[in-house]
Amino acid sequence: MGAFDRRISRPVRVGKAVIGGGSPILVQSMTNTDTHDIDATYSQVMRLAEAGCDIVRVTAPDIESVKTFSALISRGATVPLVADVHFNHEIAIALAESGVSKIRINPGNIGSEENVRRVAEACRRNSVPIRIGVNSGSLEKEILARYGSPTPEALVESALFHASLLEKYDFHDIVISVKASTVTDMIAANRILAERTDYPLHLGVTEAGGGTSAIVKSSIGIGTLLAEGIGDTVRVSLTDDPCEEVRAAKDILKAVGLSQTPGMDIVACPTCGRTKIDLISLHREFTERSRREGLDKINIKVALMGCVVNGPGEAREADLGIAGGQGEGLIFKKGKILKKVNEDRLLDELIDEIKKEYIDKVI
Repeated sequence: MGAFDRRISRPVRVGKAVIGGGSPILVQSMTNTDTHDIDATYSQVMRLAEAGCDIVRVTAPDIESVKTFSALISRGATVPLVADVHFNHEIAIALAESGVSKIRINPGNIGSEENVRRVAEACRRNSVPIRIGVNSGSLEKEILARYGSPTPEALVESALFHASLLEKYDFHDIVISVKASTVTDMIAANRILAERTDYPLHLGVTEAGGGTSAIVKSSIGIGTLLAEGIGDTVRVSLTDDPCEEVRAAKDILKAVGLSQTPGMDIVACPTCGRTKIDLISLHREFTERSRREGLDKINIKVALMGCVVNGPGEAREADLGIAGGQGEGLIFKKGKILKKVNEDRLLDELIDEIKKEYIDKVI
């Protein structure tokens, strides 16, 4: 399988979205509010949708939480909702009847095969797909004993076993997710799955942590597999605001050329001894202002270069950009200099130029 030659997976409809079957890679995240707090959960779901999240997962800790899902749907939540269920098959059945778009379970931890059968039948009756979620902490004792540790092979065996439980009752509307906190294990497990099944795969590095380290882990794990054509939906797990997960996931998709959402591509030099302006602060402020003013949704490339020696030349493919000098800088377009401005006006002038040239492209 060559890079970016997408693995062919079977399509699974999740509400208005389709996972697999050659559909665009979908971005997922998960709320971290108390599910029983309907207002807070609804607010976060809508913020995630605004940030560009395609599917939102919400935990369902008890039977009472089913009311929240019904309320979210009746209020008009604009993204498909996935209910995260553990241990109690009755909750899964009730949620399948409530109108959720997908249920996430681990068939091995909801009891007997009879419980699995009842969940499968409820989901089939209501056209609700099931995501099988397996990670290193959920392996069956017998599988763990056989492999000695949560190896990639052990994770795959567990996932396929769970899929077979659903298949036994003629249920095939399945998405599989195998996650590990070790990047190399996560990559290896999904490579094996990609060869052994045609179910769509949800990618993620679990318990990645926060900050730069977590984003690096997810970028390597998710990005490597996407570049190999593996994966149909992704989540960047961060110990942070869930909206940051969405932004990071969209950046990964953009970096590997798989983003379906128009948006600004910012290129910037890493700075060196020739840099005469505070490019680091300028880059941070430009990113924040672009997001705040909605300019980040414009499908253009913007270059922030530290010096005028070769800035416009190196970034000649940029739609617009700046190149800094001693207390001043250049505004350029496609490598051609438009004007020279003082350093304290560089950012304002650049943003004004973007609005003048491309504001009609804001979506």
